[in-house]
Amino acid sequence: MALCRTKIVATLGPASSDYATIRDLALAGADVFRLNFSHGTHADHASRHAFVRQVERELDRPIGILADMQGPKLRVGQFAGGKVVLEAGAAFRFDLSDTPGDTTRVQLPHPEIISVAKPGSRLLMDDGKLAVVVEQVGPDWLQTRVQTGGPLSDHKGVNVPDVALPIPALTEKDRLDLAYALELGVEYIALSFVQRPEDLLQARALVGERAALLAKLEKPQAVENLAAILELSDAVMVARGDLGVELPPESVPLIQKRIIREARRLGKPVVVATQMLESMIAAPTPTRAEASDVATAVFDGADAVMLSAESAAGQYPREAVRIMNRILWRVEQDAGWQAHMAAARLAPEDYVADAIASAAQQVAATLHAPAIVAYTHRGATALRIARERPTCPVLGVTPTAQAARRLALVWGVRAFVSLPHTASTTVEQMVRDALDVVRRAQVGATGDSVVIAAGVPFGVSGSTNLLRVAAVP
Repeated sequence: MALCRTKIVATLGPASSDYATIRDLALAGADVFRLNFSHGTHADHASRHAFVRQVERELDRPIGILADMQGPKLRVGQFAGGKVVLEAGAAFRFDLSDTPGDTTRVQLPHPEIISVAKPGSRLLMDDGKLAVVVEQVGPDWLQTRVQTGGPLSDHKGVNVPDVALPIPALTEKDRLDLAYALELGVEYIALSFVQRPEDLLQARALVGERAALLAKLEKPQAVENLAAILELSDAVMVARGDLGVELPPESVPLIQKRIIREARRLGKPVVVATQMLESMIAAPTPTRAEASDVATAVFDGADAVMLSAESAAGQYPREAVRIMNRILWRVEQDAGWQAHMAAARLAPEDYVADAIASAAQQVAATLHAPAIVAYTHRGATALRIARERPTCPVLGVTPTAQAARRLALVWGVRAFVSLPHTASTTVEQMVRDALDVVRRAQVGATGDSVVIAAGVPFGVSGSTNLLRVAAVP
């Protein structure tokens, strides 16, 4: 397995539920495993969680686990025959009645949609394959005109792109799933259907500091509130599936670049997801367009790229991770990519810790250092240095397994847990410990200069104020 700077998130599912497969995915390059609470039982997730931890112990490297909440699901009701065909230009009505639908009407069991819809609002169904435009709004109904017709069957999804829906991001199911995920012990909670900052505040009240919050950006309203959402989240995901349904497809690549740029500026890890190697659900190799899509995410500066059904339910989960890892490695060895990263480097924020992080990158580049060692209590120092996109690996040394596992998602960082009884108490001891980590990471040769970033007093979160250079013995 090539050690890439860009990380891989692999979703676990029926095709990857056993220990041997999960181990193979980790060996192939997966850094973080996603538990998708839209599918499977709590027992399924507990089993996969236990296997990941077992693999982590065997491979002796931190592996992150991300629990992805389902979020609200908006769907139409049932049809008398199970399916109808809507003709473009025809009138079609949505109401609250649970009477089976036909070609003229169907139940929309979501009064919150009716309450905010206006004439001109669009409703998209079945992942955007069908579209209607609202013409009239009643107290418990919407009269619409079919814009894009086609077959529509029972319980197909509904998207409402033009309005902010008065729906909380966490359903009752999500609250139960979230509590269970926290009980298991996960590093990230992914919040679906985020529209506004309040969604994150609500989740934070439940999660506290027990896990990091990852906001999935899949609604136009989330893009409009991007700055506030980034401020309140620990990481974000460009969820291109629903985003591509609710926004014109030509807008998604530009939004992806904008989200990555803004997240990186704030030092927040960003994951690019959905349909990255979609054809590998059924084929052993990706299309050239898919390979290019993964490479584009790397050039954009994403911290991680994600496999969904490819690893969860596809026929070739191992091959999908291996090929994704190969694409990442090939891009990262390219001189053009390295020059692009250098040109896209951001100006440091005017804080001591950010200045130290920027200086660490510059000193490492000047000395051709094989590594930067970042002492980091909760991961912030390693995140800041990763934001600078150094040309060498960042070795994050942290006292907790949770912080080390969170860093598994962060670009260019390899995390190591320092045992409490070996924690550095002097600068000299800190340097010796840092050089020991360099040895464990198997980077550098005798005489190489290693850059070390830390904070004094030791063990205090947020105190990064020291930069040292030491030679590998």
